[in-house]
Amino acid sequence: MAKSIKLLLTETVETLGIVGDVVNVRTGYARNFLLPRNLATTPSDDLIKSLAAKRAEAEKQVAAQRKVKEDLVGKLQGVELELVKSCNDQGHLYGGITQQELSTALKEKGYAVTPRDIRLTEAIKRVGSYEIHVKLASDLDANIKLSVKPDRELELDRDAHRQDGKKKAEAKEAAEGEAGAEGAEAKTGDRPERAERSDRGGERRDRRDREDRPERRRDAFMDKIANDKGEGKGSFAPRAATADAPKSDDKPAKKAEKADKSEKGEKKSKSKKG
Repeated sequence: MAKSIKLLLTETVETLGIVGDVVNVRTGYARNFLLPRNLATTPSDDLIKSLAAKRAEAEKQVAAQRKVKEDLVGKLQGVELELVKSCNDQGHLYGGITQQELSTALKEKGYAVTPRDIRLTEAIKRVGSYEIHVKLASDLDANIKLSVKPDRELELDRDAHRQDGKKKAEAKEAAEGEAGAEGAEAKTGDRPERAERSDRGGERRDRRDREDRPERRRDAFMDKIANDKGEGKGSFAPRAATADAPKSDDKPAKKAEKADKSEKGEKKSKSKKG
């Protein structure tokens, strides 16, 4: 059994041909689709001639459709489409976006695009930005931008906002710090001679301190020796005698004086008696 068969199209079949065309199709396609729907038949010269008028009318319709598609392609270039969809906190959609949804959204904007004209190169199952290819004919196509947004604020968006706020605050602090540093440099730069004199004065003072340091140490050492000598003399000096302190030499003298007085008293008493 032949795998393909030649048929004469009695009606225009999209993607296959217009009425009056003789096409080569697979046997299964012809038997299951074209022949049961009276879209094609076995070709013959008489049938081709009888379909000549109908074919001419179909060609005019095809030319008009071509003009419409050309205009539509020009309008579609740069179109931005936005869809709001339900999703979880991670941005995954609860249902993927289909060609029918995109076709409906474009028709609402005034662009007559059929679902078959839309080519999806990947499944759209989460929020984000996508590029959609629209192919109206083999040589007529356009790209549109699709933005899928969530129907509520996501946790990821809140984290991103917080991070953006933190980065902006850090950038502001850094800018203020740089401005302060530039201001300080400008102030010091206004008086370079004074700053240079101050540096030279500090260097001279440091040099004098280094030069005078041995002399100061020597003077401090001599003062310490002199103080130590003064304290030593005081410790070995004889203690001054006081009036209250008893004298060892006065005791015999007092005894002799008492003896003389007693002797004189005895002599006086004897003279009186005689």
